[in-house]
Amino acid sequence: MASKPGFLYKFPWEDWGNGKYLLYAPFVATVLMRWDDADNWAFHILAVAALRYLNAQLWQMASRIFAVSEKTRIQAKLLEFKQVDREQDWDDFILLQTLVMTLVHWYLPGYHTIPFFNATGMWHMLWFHVGPTEFIYYWFHRGLHHHSLYSAYHSHHHASFLTEPITGSCHPFLEHVGYTANFAIPMLGAWWMGTNSQVLIYTYLLGFDFLNAWGHCNFEIIPYGLFNAIPPLKYLLYTPSYHSLHHTQVHTNFCLFMPFYDYVYGTMDRKSDTLHESSWKGVRAADEKADVEFLAHGTELLSVFHLPFMGRDFSSRPFKASWKLYPLYPLAFAIFLVLRVFGKTFTAMKHRLGKTRLHVKVIPSWGLQYFMKSEHTRINNHIRKAILSADAAGTKVVGLGALNKAEFLNRGGAVFVEEMPDLKVRVVHGNTLTTAVLIKTLPKGLTQVFLTGATSKIGKAMAVYLAESGVRVMCLTPSAERFEALAASAKAEYRHNLTHCLRVADGADCDQWVVGKPLSAKDQGFAPKGTTFTQFVVPPIDEVRSDCTYGDLPGMKLPDKVVGVHSAMMDCDRRYVYACYAGAIVHCLEGWTHHEVGAIDPSRIDQTWDAAMKHGFTL
Repeated sequence: MASKPGFLYKFPWEDWGNGKYLLYAPFVATVLMRWDDADNWAFHILAVAALRYLNAQLWQMASRIFAVSEKTRIQAKLLEFKQVDREQDWDDFILLQTLVMTLVHWYLPGYHTIPFFNATGMWHMLWFHVGPTEFIYYWFHRGLHHHSLYSAYHSHHHASFLTEPITGSCHPFLEHVGYTANFAIPMLGAWWMGTNSQVLIYTYLLGFDFLNAWGHCNFEIIPYGLFNAIPPLKYLLYTPSYHSLHHTQVHTNFCLFMPFYDYVYGTMDRKSDTLHESSWKGVRAADEKADVEFLAHGTELLSVFHLPFMGRDFSSRPFKASWKLYPLYPLAFAIFLVLRVFGKTFTAMKHRLGKTRLHVKVIPSWGLQYFMKSEHTRINNHIRKAILSADAAGTKVVGLGALNKAEFLNRGGAVFVEEMPDLKVRVVHGNTLTTAVLIKTLPKGLTQVFLTGATSKIGKAMAVYLAESGVRVMCLTPSAERFEALAASAKAEYRHNLTHCLRVADGADCDQWVVGKPLSAKDQGFAPKGTTFTQFVVPPIDEVRSDCTYGDLPGMKLPDKVVGVHSAMMDCDRRYVYACYAGAIVHCLEGWTHHEVGAIDPSRIDQTWDAAMKHGFTL
């Protein structure tokens, strides 16, 4: 928001939320009911709007896919939720221009019966843009930097020091009205000359959006040598680094797309060439060697759209597969097939805690694949390669998330440590802190719990810890041998607190269930009214009991000093992460030299919890 919002700052539909998209409804109805005019205007206005959204999506993906943008990144600052929220209505300008253009089509004499193509009109469009539009924009933009207009309007845009492709369209309503009038000149000019065409309208609108996103994408695209080979080009086409200086220096580089007027009127920033060169050569790219790499994976097919580069707004909120996503199942399945054959581990998020660099990487696998034995070798190979790559890069800790450390897959990561005894990087499953979080979420004064998955890594550690704390633990497992091994791991004087249960019904008298194995609706029916289901099972159990409370998977809130958090970690709330990721971070911050793989050492639970508290993690 601007520092002092002025007159007509808000769009008329700002308070409508997603209801604003109903403004497209008349156009959709016109097309479906075949009420369109001779120009098929409603169809074309919807088509060009769809292409403008697609253009923005592709640019957003490019700027957030680190493999594409990292080497020539311009600003190293990381994105935050605050900016994502401020820019969530970035598409208001598409709605505005859709309505304005339709009014022009209806009421401007001659702005109908538009031919498909007119070659002369394309030259007229270019002339009107290079001449009037660029010139007017330059001075209009400089005027917006006058302190009164800047505080009332344009400071909204400049609140984004770090730009993303859609940042270029985030302005107050009245400012966009001015822009729309100016940017209409090339299309109206061609109409005035009698050379307008459908191709011209598509070309100008899409070309404009393309160059606008280009200037705000925060990674350099234009080879520096191109301007040396063709010197006049630098007066005719701006670069992302050129416009980036406008956002950092504020009072230089005012041009729209052509720096010509900055050179003419003396507002070209002297550092433009230097920044262009250093960005293109990768000099400005931060040293992105991770201190911690956390290996995550997809859950259900639709979770692919929750990746930060797939859905900007969607990924900023906890993941939930709603009906709105169901039409995307075919696309999700196609992505699944491609990644199954060609996929490689990739970086999805980057955070920083002081000087500690934290990277979240994704193994190209979905939850269901982990339960297919035929997939185990492929998945473990991806994890192994990620560990070796991290070791070679000098990374300190590799954290294993969710099923990447499953007992049936690699024995909680122990397989990798045994195979590669000379690893410098520490492999951490993070389950010690996960166990600590589960224990701390249980009510104080607890006397008994019913524990499913009692012989899993987390289940064993919880059972022993709680039993040695004086809590009766009813351990559900069909194996007497496994229960005896579990009991033997507890101190002799506390073993009487461990009870072997063979049936889910044995928990009928306990209102504290700790769930480490899937529970059907029938199984949950044995829990008494008011039961709290504390769970660490992946995926979480279905919430079928309205008279019971269901806990989330163990998570922790990141310390306030962590920066670069602009996406929710799957179904976690904002700035919350799974406890195993927090465990990997704590392991690095504490400088612990042991691998945390295989079985959990219950004696380390309190130590790990205290370390997490010391570094600012909270529940």
